Amino acid sequence: MWKDYSRSYLKNNRASSISIMAAALVATMFLSFLCSIAYNFWAYDVEQIILEEGDWQGRIVYETLDSDTLSKDQLLSLVCQFANVEKAVINEDLSKKEGTVVDVYFNNARTIYRDMPFIAAQLGQNKDSIRYHSLLLSRYFIHDPEDATPPMLLALYAVILIIVSVSLILIIRGSFALSMNARIHQFGIFASIGASPRQIRTCLLQEAAVLSILPMLLGSMFGILLSFCVIKAVNFFAADVSGRHDAAFQYHPSLFAATVFISFLTVIFSAWIPARKLSRMTPLEAIRNTGGLSLNKAKHSRILSYIFGIKGELAGNALKAQKKALRISSLSFLLSFLGFSIMICFTTLTQISTRYTYFERYQDAWDIMVTLKDTEISDFVLTEELQHISKVQDVTVYQKAEPMTFLLPEGLQSDELSLLGGLEPVAKTPKTNGQFQISAPIVVLDDTSFLNFCSQIGITPSLDGAIILNQIWDSINSNFRYKKYVPYVKEDSLSTTLYKNDKTVEIPVLSYTQTAPLLREEYDNYALVHFLPLTMWKKTFAEVCEAESDSYIRILSNKAASLTDLNSLEQEIMQLVSVQHKIESENRIQEKLSNDRLMQGMVMILGSFCVLLAIIGITNVFSNTLGFLRQRKREFARYMSIGLTPKDMRKMFYIEAFVTAGKPLFITLLLTILFVQFAVTASYLDPMVFWSEAPILPILIFAAAIILFVALAYYIGGKRLLQCDLNEILCNDALL
Repeated sequence: MWKDYSRSYLKNNRASSISIMAAALVATMFLSFLCSIAYNFWAYDVEQIILEEGDWQGRIVYETLDSDTLSKDQLLSLVCQFANVEKAVINEDLSKKEGTVVDVYFNNARTIYRDMPFIAAQLGQNKDSIRYHSLLLSRYFIHDPEDATPPMLLALYAVILIIVSVSLILIIRGSFALSMNARIHQFGIFASIGASPRQIRTCLLQEAAVLSILPMLLGSMFGILLSFCVIKAVNFFAADVSGRHDAAFQYHPSLFAATVFISFLTVIFSAWIPARKLSRMTPLEAIRNTGGLSLNKAKHSRILSYIFGIKGELAGNALKAQKKALRISSLSFLLSFLGFSIMICFTTLTQISTRYTYFERYQDAWDIMVTLKDTEISDFVLTEELQHISKVQDVTVYQKAEPMTFLLPEGLQSDELSLLGGLEPVAKTPKTNGQFQISAPIVVLDDTSFLNFCSQIGITPSLDGAIILNQIWDSINSNFRYKKYVPYVKEDSLSTTLYKNDKTVEIPVLSYTQTAPLLREEYDNYALVHFLPLTMWKKTFAEVCEAESDSYIRILSNKAASLTDLNSLEQEIMQLVSVQHKIESENRIQEKLSNDRLMQGMVMILGSFCVLLAIIGITNVFSNTLGFLRQRKREFARYMSIGLTPKDMRKMFYIEAFVTAGKPLFITLLLTILFVQFAVTASYLDPMVFWSEAPILPILIFAAAIILFVALAYYIGGKRLLQCDLNEILCNDALL
């Protein structure tokens, strides 16, 4: 009986069935898309870690290995004898610096924090000889049990999945509730002739399963396809970003099974909520239900009635009666439009800020930058060859060193700094024996570039001292965007003493300056930067201070080069340098284009999430408008009986559509203006600069699309409703 009834109902009520299927399709697609994207981002992160740091899981470091008693092969054999060890290899690169380093791989890495101390102890090593690849292990949700604050990535994924599932339950529930509420009268009759609440619930859940199986499978497929397109888009927009590898789309069958299973549970639970409510009604309550909207006439829609008269009052009451059914739509529209407008305004602010503080600020400082990986500046011998390239105007090779410490007596502070209140209120640095500890970064320039820098600031060129960048940010009278600087120290000292750990070095000062060399470098606001020639670095500092692993080549072209010119010059430089060194290079114009492309990609990807949220809201509106035919027939028949014409009822639909889409958009517009005002103020940007480039057109297009689809939903629902014979509804009590 119930099977025949369900088949007959689904066949004769296709609009209601389509709304349920559409809701299940969109919800499953959204869930599948999020799961697939999260899985691919995780897989890419793991790949990037392996490429940069290797796939080792644990390490044992032997500072000394007695080759007479234990060879490397014997050591590896001993490590591999442990049951959980898959393999062990000697890390030749690290072994050159640290003794003998053994990389250990496990069959079951989850026991690594228990196995590694045991292995080390059996080999006669202490815990200090053990290293863990904590970053890679954390990506597999393996954490140190002694870590009081382990990464919460797994918990974050679980929370996101729960939130998404709950949201989808609420979304699909609306479609099921509309369909089931239209059948209260029918099930009241069935209950009166002996149908049990359990039979009614079973019937409704069976219908939900039948309607949702195909949409769930299709939605999972569409979600996978959408995530595939997003991964391809990320590769396209980030193609020129240095240091990254292309992301290969990955998917696992177990992920598909988990997505379908979670979607099935979501759909069943969504249907169970209204089914349970319906089955618990008494037969008398169900039979007396008219299937119409319960309008609250005690509350008046004053704004709508003032603007649109009686039709606005009726539309406002109808919207209040549908408040719960449209809550998901309103929230989806609000979040999608708010997310889109804030996201696109934020990216516009970011582009403006990046252009001002990076591309325009350094546009005359570099054309091509080459990073010499794991290369000391003293090991680079191609400077003259680069200078002789026809399109090159200037070449600077430099290397940065770890900051040393300069002890600044209070009396050595500049007069300008003292007038600002002195160093302590500005930089909050601690005192040591009446002196301030000042960070002193060191930049080592090749000798030719250092001599040119001497000429640039007007001193006699010399390689027998350092040049100090004598400036500190005046944070009291300027902001971070438009910085003003004052002298840091008095310029009467002919030498400076720096120390690091227990090592001290004193060097002569050639000059103090507030002009930095023409490099693409940002220096700390409260640091006393020292520029040294390569000759002095090798003679004085190499044993005291450790340099960073990479060196840099800054190249200026000899004319206002185009992108083609810089690409050609970059290729010529790479062919020359890459023969002897591992390098990464970038050019100024391509960097600007890549940044713009990345911003476009971010807008597209984040915008797709906003579009998905909007689709959820639109689906809910369509479900409501297509499903309210049975609910609102009596309502509009009564309106017709008191003189309302079909034209007036169409106007009511227009008002409802306008309020449904317009209210969240209006709220979002106000919130977006407040956000923009706050962001512009916080970034110390001239408001007119932003408003001259404000993304007004994309925001209007997004809002217009939402309004258009909501209007279409109400147009279709209203047209179908007005095609019914409303005059017969008032006196027709037949089983629907």
